[in-house]
Amino acid sequence: MVKETGAEKIIFDNELTPVQAYNLAKVTGLVAIDRLQLILEIFSRRASTYEAELQIQLASLRYELSRAKERVRLARMEEQPGFMGLGKYEVDLYYETVRRRITSIQNKLKKKREERQLHRLRRAELGFSSISLAGYTNAGKSSLFNLLVAETVPVDPNLFTTLSTTTRAVLFSKRKVLLTDTVGFIDRLPLKLVQAFHSTLEETILSDLIILVVDLSEPKEEIKRKLSCSLDTIQKIGATGIPVVTVLNKIDLLQGDEITGKTESLEELAPNPVPISALHGINISSLKKEITRHLEDFVEASFSLPITDETMSFVSWLFGRSDVQNVKYEDDIAKVVFRSIPWFADKVRGCVEKLGGTFKHQAKNDGERKVAGSCCSEMGT
Repeated sequence: MVKETGAEKIIFDNELTPVQAYNLAKVTGLVAIDRLQLILEIFSRRASTYEAELQIQLASLRYELSRAKERVRLARMEEQPGFMGLGKYEVDLYYETVRRRITSIQNKLKKKREERQLHRLRRAELGFSSISLAGYTNAGKSSLFNLLVAETVPVDPNLFTTLSTTTRAVLFSKRKVLLTDTVGFIDRLPLKLVQAFHSTLEETILSDLIILVVDLSEPKEEIKRKLSCSLDTIQKIGATGIPVVTVLNKIDLLQGDEITGKTESLEELAPNPVPISALHGINISSLKKEITRHLEDFVEASFSLPITDETMSFVSWLFGRSDVQNVKYEDDIAKVVFRSIPWFADKVRGCVEKLGGTFKHQAKNDGERKVAGSCCSEMGT
């Protein structure tokens, strides 16, 4: 086959052992790679950020480490394509070299995760909900992201255009939420890739809602396969229990009866399906309503405060951290109505009470309380 086709590389869909790869290279004179190596090659070409490059290097080195001793033994026997340059290493030296490189990259990724954690804590303090876009690679996640946030993240028909996360604020029914575009899923996602891309995938794990994007223009069996794969991956990474809205994308490529038939065939598999076209903006209002419905844990509350310098600073602080619905100034009193997640509303209650105001938690109808005190200590954080 190599001679007939003039092939430059041999690719197997299954995993190859070092001995198998060595023997194939010996017989054909070409490098033979398996599925994971192919994925890593694609990833390396698509990586556009420093973190994505580190993650790919980590996955590649972990793959190499599991085969290092056997590869060195084979390389010392006779150099073959894909094994060149290894013969000069002793087994233990080469093995330790790979391990040290893995440790170094892990430390760098740890710092990136810590930075990401600080960002998440800041978002939580601001009282924003978090939504992540997930789904099989090339389903249209980035196109939907661009539509919802008026962004221009790269969109490409090739696989794995997105290898690192992008997060932007977006309004849903006057509520500001944080929307994150994430790396696409693939069938039989190798464990080494799950581990290497942990810092990227954890954005999905820690979100309040997952928008699962599916390409509805494909054949029914292919849609079901990719949808099942995506749901399995969500379970594998530990995101089970997070509400899911399934976006059935690319309906602009289908007729009305096709859309209905395919949507009905996915009723038992797809959680909360909404057919849309991200490219042409079709049915986006229905999607926004469905998203808002799943974020209804926000509560509305109000409070009254005597107008002072501390009060004005506090109101300004609140504007940056919640969805302020209304502010009225009557005589010497400031009256504010806002929406936020419940724990942040309780935090605001404490601040209001320390400022000598009255607070009303309208959702729980737990009445008013008035406590004199100083300005909330959290206001400056």
